Amino acid sequence: MNTEYQVTGMTCSHCERAIAGELDQLSDVEAIDVSAATGRLLVRSSVPLDDAAVLAAVEEAGYTAARVNA
Repeated sequence: MNTEYQVTGMTCSHCERAIAGELDQLSDVEAIDVSAATGRLLVRSSVPLDDAAVLAAVEEAGYTAARVNA
């Protein structure tokens, strides 16, 4: 299952790594694709993820995000 988010405040690869590091701590996350250039965050998981947990992880890294409606 892929879930896409739009992240604001990212400017570099350090930002990408900070977000990926926080999301790696969530169970059921299989892959993370994050781009500072586009602000796009794609999270692949084996089960539907709790949006609040993903958004909290992004916030913990110092950024804000919103889910992109598919």
